[in-house]
Amino acid sequence: ESGTVSLIGATTENPYFSINSPLLSRARVFRFEALSAEQIEELLRRALADKERGLGGLPVEMAPEALAHLADMAGGDGRTALNALEVAVMLASPDEDGVRRVTLALVEEAMQQRAIIYDRDGDSHYDVISAYIKSMRGSDPDAALYWLARMIAAGEDPLFIARRLVIQAAEDIGNADPMALVVATAAAQAVQLVGMPEGRIPLAEATIYLATAPKSNASYVAISRALADVEERGPAPVPLHLRDASYRGARAMGHGKGYRYPHDYPGGWVDQEYVPEGTLRRRYYEPTDRGREARIRERLEALEKAKREARRGT
Repeated sequence: ESGTVSLIGATTENPYFSINSPLLSRARVFRFEALSAEQIEELLRRALADKERGLGGLPVEMAPEALAHLADMAGGDGRTALNALEVAVMLASPDEDGVRRVTLALVEEAMQQRAIIYDRDGDSHYDVISAYIKSMRGSDPDAALYWLARMIAAGEDPLFIARRLVIQAAEDIGNADPMALVVATAAAQAVQLVGMPEGRIPLAEATIYLATAPKSNASYVAISRALADVEERGPAPVPLHLRDASYRGARAMGHGKGYRYPHDYPGGWVDQEYVPEGTLRRRYYEPTDRGREARIRERLEALEKAKREARRGT
């Protein structure tokens, strides 16, 4: 703050995660973006012309399509492009006139595959999985498959992907299609059983299922409401008629007294209170009108009507 120390740093990690807050608040953060294909082409031309630090000391002739391919396949990473350029030049044998002619075929051999910028512990890891989840939530199977392919190609842990599928099925689909959780769990088990690369197939199957399933976050919202209620109000005693009466002496303490067994009543239901006495009755679960939850909603509305009629004595 007094200007005694000037700190200049560069990192591949997200500074908002890896630098403590007091230091970060006193610093200015500049983000470096990936290079465009045009910028990489310019970088490669400079490397070919630089006699001191580049390849300018060698007679090299670079085919325009080879240069463009290098720039495109580098994935925005200048270092990757420069390394591939050096390999391609070394692979090119001098012709009779001593010139090394770098063709598209040589560049393809040098690159082997497109560079995929992906840090399993950094921003790319979290950004790509976020895009994957949001694509499934948004019911776009093709986009979800694209992000899945990005993670697989970059060597992401398939079990990490599988765990996200299981969470997604419960959080964003829930009872609108309960089979989503079954499919996601089966995919996770299949990945454990067969491993990669075959594991990509059940991952893709589950991804498509979840992306195309009807959506509901009602279960997620419901448990969040219930937890907030418990945290705010604290635990209330369990009503006597709901307490465990299976052990010796329990009934003498009134456990289970007055409990009505639903299967003994028509329709397998009887009006009975299941929340602690004096507790304000709250609606935690509000099913949507999508998928199977539409039927659940009808069922709950019918039970609510039966409850009102029972309490009116009709």
